[in-house]
Amino acid sequence: MPTPSLAQSLLERLVMPGDLIEGHAELEDDCSNCHVSFSEEGESELCLDCHELVDRDIAERRGFHGRRQEVLEQECRYCHTDHDGRDADIVQLDTETFDHTDTDFMLEGAHAILPCASCHADEAKFREAPNDCVGCHEEDQPHQGRLGTDCAACHAETGWAELKPFDHSETGFALAGAHAEVTCTSCHVGEVYEGLPTDCIGCHQIQDVHAGRFGEECDTCHVVEAWTEVKFDHDRDTEFSLVGAHEDAACEACHATNAFAEDLATDCFGCHEADDAHEGQLGEACDTCHAPTGWAVDVAFDHDITRFPLLGLHTLVPCEGCHLDPAFRSAKPSCASCHQDDDIHEGSLSDQCETCHNPNGWEFWTFDHDTETDFALTGAHQGVSCGSCHTEAAATSMAISRDCVSCHAEDDVHDGRFGKNCSACHDTQGFEDARLR
Repeated sequence: MPTPSLAQSLLERLVMPGDLIEGHAELEDDCSNCHVSFSEEGESELCLDCHELVDRDIAERRGFHGRRQEVLEQECRYCHTDHDGRDADIVQLDTETFDHTDTDFMLEGAHAILPCASCHADEAKFREAPNDCVGCHEEDQPHQGRLGTDCAACHAETGWAELKPFDHSETGFALAGAHAEVTCTSCHVGEVYEGLPTDCIGCHQIQDVHAGRFGEECDTCHVVEAWTEVKFDHDRDTEFSLVGAHEDAACEACHATNAFAEDLATDCFGCHEADDAHEGQLGEACDTCHAPTGWAVDVAFDHDITRFPLLGLHTLVPCEGCHLDPAFRSAKPSCASCHQDDDIHEGSLSDQCETCHNPNGWEFWTFDHDTETDFALTGAHQGVSCGSCHTEAAATSMAISRDCVSCHAEDDVHDGRFGKNCSACHDTQGFEDARLR
């Protein structure tokens, strides 16, 4: 006599409505693989024992089976009938009407118009389609994996070219000023996103017009809005205010090397020694005469503090009138050094022009021979020209002998027999008038 289980199996085989689908064919020999004898309850548990992934979706409330409430309330057989033959379709999925919102992947943007085959490969289960971007777009993404796999962090589903607002400050480098307007590839050349420098010189070295002379701390002077906007204030930030011509001078004119490493002099001569037309003869205090507006502008030299004060017509003469070269100390203070060609005495009265003349003009002379010398001009001497006594031979000195014979030796009709004291007999009225005593 057969055992109950065997009899039950024979009975069930007699009542089996048809062949199972191809995927279940190996279970067909034992109805207990899918059915509980004489009961319609509990069959779903047997289904889920085999379909573990579906079981996990239901338990975790995800995927198509985990998100549909009716699945949670009904037995599997209500949707998936079997025994309809090897070629039967027990899934009954209509791709035209299927609502993808019942899955873990909403079809939005460009995804909404794609055919199913774009994501669901042939002969693969629908659940096996990846949910992450890179799962489908690994070959489409231009970053070659350098930005990770979270494509949705930057890109929108409407298209790769449409980017979501990306907060660059989260990277440790906030995009401020002109940086906010540049394209990603301007800094991330070759899709390199890690290990990039965050200091100015790291990206802008090729734009450094200072060629490294001012160091690498570009933000000391420049702002992120533009290179041409400079926040450095030489008057405020240094001990040397830029006034006059210094305002228009290029930085490199003074800062030939690293501006922050060098210790430049703040006196004129420290920078302008090579410009000193006086060749150092006037010392190093250039600002005694010159102003920052320019070497030839607003020159304020006071000639009166020199050994030759400017008086009379000298005040109208340009510097070059006396100083024929920039070595001002080479000009001599004597009148004859400048007025040799103007000397109508031809040197016969020495080079001490100021003895008779004054700076108001050559014609203005006030020399009084009677009071200013030891030889008063009386008699015939009053009408005699200066050069008659002050000959060129005697011009080196005004100390001419007062003896008559020193000038009148040729007029001595006595041929020196009466000595040199002519005044013993003659007076200044003339030699003809002799007074005998």
